[in-house]
Amino acid sequence: MISYIDGVLSEIEENGIVVDCGGIGYEVAMPLTALERLPGVGEQVKVFTHFQVREDGVGLYGFLFRQDLRMFKQLLGVNGVGPKGALGILSALSPDELRVAVATDDDKMIAKAPGVGTKTAKRIILDLKDKLSLDGLSPDAWSAGVFGGGAGGIGPGPGTADSAGGVSGIVGAGSDAARALVELGYPRAQAVAAVRAVMTEPGLGDEEILKRALKQISFG
Repeated sequence: MISYIDGVLSEIEENGIVVDCGGIGYEVAMPLTALERLPGVGEQVKVFTHFQVREDGVGLYGFLFRQDLRMFKQLLGVNGVGPKGALGILSALSPDELRVAVATDDDKMIAKAPGVGTKTAKRIILDLKDKLSLDGLSPDAWSAGVFGGGAGGIGPGPGTADSAGGVSGIVGAGSDAARALVELGYPRAQAVAAVRAVMTEPGLGDEEILKRALKQISFG
């Protein structure tokens, strides 16, 4: 088992890299989201890897962060998702965006990945719903996920809003942010308190309110 490769970045290809480690060039397939964050050719790079043997060949798959590798392995555990499919998903969505899409049942967001249909996207959500945590989620991931306009985006949903269209008395600005927090599993009282605590400036949009409320919950 190859846990990681630490060497000199020799080549950057369309779907992966070559790492020179002790005079041996390791060809490693990587998602586009990882390729975009690589250092320059000739610089040192450490890649966390998964080595897979299949009937049709072998493959070495790499990621810049161990938590991204864990996400890749979790996708491989979903029936019907192979290494290429998992790489395609993590090329279309960052791991944080995928976590938001799963948490908000946004199969349309996941189905944007090449070769992933709606049935597979729904299966991914079903299989990973209880396995992915939102702890340490980057606030930037909310823009593509919760505000992405897909099936799991912010919008009226059963049991999330009161008859006035708000959440526990919040109407207008901040109501969608509070609703999103409730849909993601935060207690209603905590969501409302966090939103109210950050609404200190006039004119804030729901996306900014949500980002600030998330930080309030995490660090408050």
